[in-house]
Parts: sequence; C-alpha cells; structure tokens
Amino acid sequence: MRIFISTGEPSGDLHAANLIHSLRRRVPDAEFVGFGGPLMEETGAQVLFPLVDLAVMWFVRVLLNLHKFIGLVSLADRYFRDNRPDAVVLIDYPGFNWHIARRAKERGIPVFYYVPPQIWAWGSWRVNKVRKFVDHVLCSLPFEPVWYHERNVPQAVYVGHPYFDELAERVLDESFLESERSKGGPVVAILPGSRTQEILKNLPLMLRAAKKVASSRPDARFVMACLRERHRELALEVMEREGIDVDVALHVGRTAELIRLADVAWAVSGSVGLELMVEALPSVILYKVKRIDLVIARRFIKSKYISLVNLLADREVMPEYLTGVDVSDELAGWALRWLNDPTERAKASATLTALRDRVTVPGASDRAAAHILESLAAKAASAAVRGPHGRIARLERDGSELER
Repeated sequence: MRIFISTGEPSGDLHAANLIHSLRRRVPDAEFVGFGGPLMEETGAQVLFPLVDLAVMWFVRVLLNLHKFIGLVSLADRYFRDNRPDAVVLIDYPGFNWHIARRAKERGIPVFYYVPPQIWAWGSWRVNKVRKFVDHVLCSLPFEPVWYHERNVPQAVYVGHPYFDELAERVLDESFLESERSKGGPVVAILPGSRTQEILKNLPLMLRAAKKVASSRPDARFVMACLRERHRELALEVMEREGIDVDVALHVGRTAELIRLADVAWAVSGSVGLELMVEALPSVILYKVKRIDLVIARRFIKSKYISLVNLLADREVMPEYLTGVDVSDELAGWALRWLNDPTERAKASATLTALRDRVTVPGASDRAAAHILESLAAKAASAAVRGPHGRIARLERDGSELER
C-alpha cells in the first residue's frame, strides 16, 4: 500500500507523522510519500519537497511563490502518473492542497482531507471544491460534519482533533521547568507564531505590550517561544528594530514548557490555542494584518471568532483581536488584569478547564487511520466484483454464487 500525504504547516507535519504511525501499526509495510516536513520524514516517509519550509500566507506572499507551487503541483501529478498511490491524504493548507486534490481526482485516486480547512468560517463557497475533488472529509471539530451534510457532502465524519493526542503524549523537560521556576516572578509567554509573516506582523505589538506590562509589573518575566533557530534570529532582528528595552528570554523548541511555566500568554491565532486551552492558561489571541488585507478578509470571514478555542466554546473565552491597528494596550491590559487579580485569573482558568473537559476527545489519529483503511478496503472489495465495463461480474457463469 502506498499513501501520498501533503501538508504545508509545522502543525500539519506533526499530524502527518502521527497519522503515519497509526497507519503503520495496522499496515506495517505501507509506504508513505509526499510533501511535508522533518517530522514526517522521521517516520521514514519519502518527502519529495519540504513544503513546511515554504509556508506562506496572504495574497502578495502567495503570488511571489506562485511558480514554486505550480512546479510542486506538476511534480505531484507526475508522481500520481508514474507511481500511482492507493490514496492521497491532505492536511489543511487548502490554497495548495486543492490543486493536489484536483490532480488526484482526475487520475481516479481516492482523496481524504484530514484536519480540513475551516471553509465554514472564511469561504463557504469552497464546499463546491470538496464535492468535486474530495472523497472523504475527516473532520476535526464536532460541528463540521453537520455543516458538510447540510451542503450535500455525505462523506464527512468526525474523527476529532489530532492535537489533543499529541499534547497528551508530550513529555516536558522538568529540569528546564524547575530551573525557570527558581527565578521567581510572574511569567508572560509570548507566542508569535511559526511563519515569517506572522512574526513580523505580530511580534512588534507583543513587544510593545511587554514594555507596558513591565512598567507596571517590574517583577514580571517575559519568555518567547521560537519554533526553530531561524525564528529566534528573526525575533532578535524585530526586537532590535523596535528598540524595545525589555528583557525577553528567547527559547527554541520549548513551546510546551513555556506554556506550562506561564501565568498568562499572548499568542498568534492557530492550533497553539488548543494547547493553551488544555493547559487552562489565560491567554489573548492576536492576528495582526495590514489594513487592506483586513478589509479584503472581512468580506470572506463568516465565523464569529478567529480562535479555535472560542469557536469550540461558541463564545469568547479567550480575548481575541483580528486587527490592522496597534492593540498593545489591550494585550497589556488583559495581562495586568490576570496578574494583578488572582480571582480574575482563576476564573479565566476555570472556564478553560471546563471547556477542555467537554471537548477534548482522544484518538483522532487512530480513528482517521481506521477510516482511511476501511474506506480503501470497501473500495477494493467493490472493484473486485465489477467487470471491465463497470457491471457486476458473475462469480459463476450461471450467477448462482451471487444469488447465494
């Protein structure tokens, strides 16, 4: 069995790796190939191109990289032609993955969308693409299947969000936590995202907010999570350019530890919000964009919230700001409210704990793997009893076997 997987985000790379592990437990000799990142590669999958390194966003950045995306779609199509996989699994990253789905569908390869894009929030008309190019939608949020079913996409099932499994399996560095806690003082975690554009747009606001908090709470400590060393270098450049004279400790590959350590957090909108919810950490969600981009985006966004946590709660349990202006005052205000008033912080934490206990459902990777394999088995069984012209083949000349 050969399965092609395509993902273009660091979080998607993690989801792909865990899905591969779940599939391999069921089919040990399965072969995996596609577009992804280092975690997918560590499973033994053949990564044709490190698409995670090309993660871009918004309109101008996409246009600047358009030639690369076109080349990768052609590469995938040639692979489908010459090394036909049994299935194609897409993980988020819709701008690119729609094209992969189209090419796979044209070649008659079953397409599964795992952790599908939130088209119900920002582009419901794209459900037409799902109908045309996707055979099975493996939904990560509990309300998604109903939304799809109401729009004539019957092959949508809820498997859960793989992030919850991944969080449960993490082992934190206790020596690091002990060392940091010994320094004392309340801790504010700064989580500026993993994409270059996210860091460039959001980190300046977070640094300004840090300066404002520090002026009121000089005992506060600020720690920043950097996914990789290049993100740390970029953060240092931003800090130097902004001229912020606040002591911010930058840590590479320590996101989980910093969230566990922190008393409050500022985070860019994304799957990290689920981790903040699991840790019941009072947090503010930020997404800073250019004003013109915000005007354009507002025309497409149909959801009330940008945070997955608020969407799950169906109310704003984490203050959030999708904005084109400086909201550093708001970020600082929420942090000081929680740091200065233990009752307010406890109330925010209790709300997140209640939501976590209600919505965290383990086993998404295993359920997705089982659904993929069951669907492929059913397809193979159906094909086995069909003749060359699509008619049901008689197993015996007189048809008596079929009748039995």
